[in-house]
Amino acid sequence: MKRNVVRPKICMMLGLFLTVAVAGSSTATGGQHAYPGMAPLSQYLMSDRNAEIALARSAAPKAISGDATILVLGPHGYVTAVEGKNGFVCLVDRSWTAQFDFPEFWNPRLRGPMCLNPQAARSILPITFKRTELALAGKSRGQIMAGMKAAVAAKQLPPLEPGAMCYMMSKQGYLNDDAGHWMPHLMFYVSRGADWGADVPGSPVMRNPQFHDGAVAVQVLMIPAAKWSDGTPAPAM
Repeated sequence: MKRNVVRPKICMMLGLFLTVAVAGSSTATGGQHAYPGMAPLSQYLMSDRNAEIALARSAAPKAISGDATILVLGPHGYVTAVEGKNGFVCLVDRSWTAQFDFPEFWNPRLRGPMCLNPQAARSILPITFKRTELALAGKSRGQIMAGMKAAVAAKQLPPLEPGAMCYMMSKQGYLNDDAGHWMPHLMFYVSRGADWGADVPGSPVMRNPQFHDGAVAVQVLMIPAAKWSDGTPAPAM
């Protein structure tokens, strides 16, 4: 996506993320062609399971992530490492959940810790699972996009639930090569960003381009937070 550098370059995470995500990324290693395809799977996995659990929990304050279900990425997809009891689900997003035209779509270094509330766990997490399934099956970027559109057409993905949101407040994340961990923020999943005043002058609400390709009918909005999940102050915007 192309976002003005006045608002720090964010992209992803993907997504989460993580997205969450930024823009106009052109790295010294070749910009659009720096990551032309998927790296060996081992580069996307974290060998230390406990480290991945801790990184996932760092997405939200302990009062939320401490009782959340924790997922970790394995060779065949995400698996439950810790059963939670508050309905939240925390995981570390990988690069292939970003928008499809993101230059770092296959960057194996990306790590996007996120904690989704119950509504997002039910209606957004299946999108992550499907993309991950396709990526781990060796599909190309274009094939993943086609697979997502086919899944939507076949009604294999649940509709967006009102109130779906997630926390991305980790100081340990790596959202892209330009922004690093960027800054703590909340993400809201909505059908119409205009209803929130996203991206208008003076508004703290920013539109994340994660789903702008239209494969799924979801818009992602971001609102910066004043503190990281550990309570330390965030950098000034």
